[in-house]
Amino acid sequence: MSRNRPTIYDIAKLANTSTATVSRVLNDTGYPVKEELKKRVIKAAKELNYTPNLVGRHLKTSKSNDIGVIVPSISNPYYSLLVNGVENVARKRGYNILLCNSHRDPQREKDYLESLYQKQVEGIIISSITSDTEYIKKLQINGLKIAAFDQDIDLDCNKVNFDYYRGGCIAAQYLIDRGHRDIGFISAPLTRYSRKELFRGFADTLKINNIAIKKDLIKISEFEEETEDQTYEYKNGKQLVQQIIKKGNIPSAIFCINDMTAFGVIQGLQKNHIQIPQDVSVMGFDNITISEIINPSLTTIDQCTHEMGSLAAEVLINNIEDENKKYISTMLQPTLVVRNSTK
Repeated sequence: MSRNRPTIYDIAKLANTSTATVSRVLNDTGYPVKEELKKRVIKAAKELNYTPNLVGRHLKTSKSNDIGVIVPSISNPYYSLLVNGVENVARKRGYNILLCNSHRDPQREKDYLESLYQKQVEGIIISSITSDTEYIKKLQINGLKIAAFDQDIDLDCNKVNFDYYRGGCIAAQYLIDRGHRDIGFISAPLTRYSRKELFRGFADTLKINNIAIKKDLIKISEFEEETEDQTYEYKNGKQLVQQIIKKGNIPSAIFCINDMTAFGVIQGLQKNHIQIPQDVSVMGFDNITISEIINPSLTTIDQCTHEMGSLAAEVLINNIEDENKKYISTMLQPTLVVRNSTK
């Protein structure tokens, strides 16, 4: 036996047969092999702890069974839920995922697209943060299958999206129905489709209810960047609510762009001895797992996160396995989740 990793030559020698026969048995080609010989080959492979050379298999079959997944941030648990949904479906259907974190950087996103394409992945699922889709279109022309989730994208491909506008409407109406009129809004830059639509739904609902938007209660950061010590959204929530506190005009309720931002807002308020929800109601958006664990538990909008990842994987794999499949565009709907952070 070879001193290095065992090969089909080692198996052939131990089973006293040819390498061609070993290859036929291990790759299950359907070529007729006597049952006794087949068992002998399998037994030899197990004794040698043989593992197939996936690179070699890929070169022969031109199929990698790999799917690329690109998300803006792995530090936000929301994206962990998304990826978990993708992975569950992918594994069940015999595919592996290669996860890439673009760190909210459009150039890094493009670099990952190029790298995944060079690795000859079967397709890519992407939450894109750039409006420039020309490079992705070129990859599509070259045969790469694309599915977009979380963010809308100007591209003819499979899409699994969410009704962010309606989510913003539901959140604002819930707070209004609880008697709130001074409602703040705290967010990262409105540079993404999801954030723009969420704020638009929030603002439109206030307008419909004849409630003026008070500019000093709307805090939207000018830039965003991932840091090693803290999750950006959490840190941003703490910083922006501090600006509201310093002004002294504290609203009765604050709606946050996502749950992680809401956690930062809650901590910022509590450090200034402002009680939630007795003094200020705080509402998030996402319904990540931690939102139920923190104290007070967070009222939020459920975004069907795991389902979004699962559906994105399903439509992409269906497209990979049947090129004649038509593109699917799905819009998931929001659900209000009432907990203890609002009154």
